[in-house]
Amino acid sequence: MIVPLSCRRRSNAFVIALGDNVRTIDPIGSPSVDAASERVRTLMFNSLVKKNEKFDYVGELASDIKRSDDGMTYTFTLHDGVKFHDGRVLSSADVKYTLDLVFSSSFGKSASFFEGTGADKRSYIKSVETPDQRTVIITLTRPWIGLLSNLVPIAIIPKDSYESEKEHPLGTGPFKFVRYDNVQQVCDVEAFPEYWDGAPKLQTVRVRVISDMNALQSELQAGRVDIAPLPTSLSPDAVRRLEQDPNLRVKVFPGSNVLLLTINTSSPPLDNVKVRQAIAYAIDRETMIKTLLQGLGKLAHSIIPEESWAYSSGQTYSYNPAMAKRLLDEGGFPDPDGDGPRMRFDKPIVYKLSGSSLSGRQYAGVIQNYLKEVGIPVEIQTPEQNTLFDELRRGNFQIAYTQWVGGNQDPIFYKDLFATSEIPTQTRVSRNRSRYSNKELDALIDEAVNTFDREKARQLYRKIQDIVSRDVPVFPLWYQSNVVIAKKNVGNIQVDASGDWGFVKNLTQNQ
Repeated sequence: MIVPLSCRRRSNAFVIALGDNVRTIDPIGSPSVDAASERVRTLMFNSLVKKNEKFDYVGELASDIKRSDDGMTYTFTLHDGVKFHDGRVLSSADVKYTLDLVFSSSFGKSASFFEGTGADKRSYIKSVETPDQRTVIITLTRPWIGLLSNLVPIAIIPKDSYESEKEHPLGTGPFKFVRYDNVQQVCDVEAFPEYWDGAPKLQTVRVRVISDMNALQSELQAGRVDIAPLPTSLSPDAVRRLEQDPNLRVKVFPGSNVLLLTINTSSPPLDNVKVRQAIAYAIDRETMIKTLLQGLGKLAHSIIPEESWAYSSGQTYSYNPAMAKRLLDEGGFPDPDGDGPRMRFDKPIVYKLSGSSLSGRQYAGVIQNYLKEVGIPVEIQTPEQNTLFDELRRGNFQIAYTQWVGGNQDPIFYKDLFATSEIPTQTRVSRNRSRYSNKELDALIDEAVNTFDREKARQLYRKIQDIVSRDVPVFPLWYQSNVVIAKKNVGNIQVDASGDWGFVKNLTQNQ
């Protein structure tokens, strides 16, 4: 394979493989937010707030965060002595400039700071004030529990620098920008020795996008890639093969991203809760994880990661085809011919997934067979990704195989997924694609998303998870493991459940 000149290793660069294209190096102003660009951003920038290992919100550039008793103001105290890559010292003026710009723009990262649409669109933010160089006070228009979570992706930039940031990113992060080639999808950075949280161990790093599975395998085996974190293009079989390479090591960490079946609760016969429960009992997830995933996943009882402060398993489902058949009988769908070939439904259930998902197609065939065993006929359809999203929005499906990346880490997303107010319409693009509606759940969600008391919120989310697991508007399959493939000489590989790239700062490389 001929490797383009610009993709060849710089003599001493540490090469990280990234599976998806980097759409932009603009740290705050892109019209949409994609995971690959955010991974690269975290190498060069810090935010006021970050998530910890429990997916709780703590200070990053802020050494202290205080919320007023009425929930209307947040006071952030900045770490002392933080420097931008050009030597300027971070001050509250830089934070105010960044936040004011985001709050007054139509950036992709700006939308979540507003509620309502059109003429009813209102900002949650009243003002950003800076009483001194190390203090930032954000005043809200009303108490809003979502402030901290929405500050996480906002990279802090120097005052009056935004126009230059689009071509030459300048932040306070562990690595400094060197160059970016959009055509070749290569980004070079180098260690920032004055990084406020300790200088990185690696001196020069090159991020290379390698989306093709075969190309990534050959580049790893040829030694042209030092580490491939979360290589989403690699099948479990390919990961296990690379594990046999004497020059490589495979490390597996618990992951938080969840694979699930989204069930259209407005579409007969799936509007019957007993049918949805039967589906949950009919699928042998343990065997699928063991054989298809090669053990690179963990059974999911909730959509929230087990590491989360709000996690609760709710009602659990183990493989039990006899129970599935009994529930179908109770639901009014008896077996028409005992153990004969006839199905319980006249028409097959339509199961949709993205045609580009090779592993998803493999899982679909296995799930189809499990459901057939209990008398549920399934027709698999594989539209392309954008068509699939449009059909999910319009309710033109019965079961869909989907994945939640990142969003499931905060329990506030239960409102997005299950509140009656979030059911999509012709004019509203919302995320309750299950079209699930439950007044009891709506009341619990409204209380939970407006509760600042952590213990009270935990109890509310436990009740919410009990109801959702009982009614099965979605069926969680498994949490994907965070797999990292690296050369044997790469040390200190520690990836948290989110899979974020904060770990790169601490990587070492023995020559």
